[in-house]
Amino acid sequence: MYHNPVLLRESIDGLNIKKNGVYVDVTFGGGGHSKEILKRLGDEGKLYAFDQDEDALENRIDDERCVLINENFRYIKQFLKFYGIRKVDGILGDFGVSSHQFDQAERGFSTRFDSDLDMRMSMRNQFTAYDVVNTYDSSELQRILLQYGDLRNAKALASAIMAFRQREPIQTTAQLKNALQRFLPKHKEHKILAQIYQAIRIEVNQEIEAIKEFLTQTPELLEKGGRLSIISYHSLEDRLVKRFIRTGQFEGEPEKDFYGNVNVPFKKVGRLVVPSQEEIRLNNRARSAKLRIAERI
Repeated sequence: MYHNPVLLRESIDGLNIKKNGVYVDVTFGGGGHSKEILKRLGDEGKLYAFDQDEDALENRIDDERCVLINENFRYIKQFLKFYGIRKVDGILGDFGVSSHQFDQAERGFSTRFDSDLDMRMSMRNQFTAYDVVNTYDSSELQRILLQYGDLRNAKALASAIMAFRQREPIQTTAQLKNALQRFLPKHKEHKILAQIYQAIRIEVNQEIEAIKEFLTQTPELLEKGGRLSIISYHSLEDRLVKRFIRTGQFEGEPEKDFYGNVNVPFKKVGRLVVPSQEEIRLNNRARSAKLRIAERI
């Protein structure tokens, strides 16, 4: 089961679709956003969709205007070039983990199931959550738990993991939970575990690096007036998107010319968009979504 696409109308409206345009959906998943893009394209329009998860290929859309590429969106320029595409009219990204991935117990994404420590978005990736939990030293564990999980007690959590794995390798999500049990009060257990899983998952899949690499390629790919429509789910991702739209970079201030003018690739379109209460009621996983739209200058 793939989730209902989040902020569907708002994110596709944000692309300002031209009938004969070329568009990219870099997070195909269940194909919900892609189907909506195709509805608005004419016969001459074209959609290229990316998804690194092999399971997403089962949702392939039978439409000759749509090409589905089983790759990480960090390679967007390389694979579009392979198809002879150098410029596009719009790019959509939804950085959420799909319900399908959460609901498959053996993938190890969800706090609801006991499974092997895996958490790979692509099964071709050899590096798993097991490797993070069992081979990272205390300072590395502390870094990812603080940076990617926003866990203020990251140092204590890292120490507990180190102590547990000296006795035996941590192979399953149940063992990980067991190692950290004293930090999981009943009323907050699910929330804290979700933050821990998120931190490990981001590290396993190099999600932050992938987002940076992807965003860096968008100014060159988008035609003037082309749109970027990006949905993110936690503050780390959203900060990267917001800053890149504002300055064209991830840190520091943009360079100014002799006259003090800033040269930035995008202008933002509208305000930050969040789901309505009704959408959250129908799809709880939409609750933390934030949509930002930008236009290539």
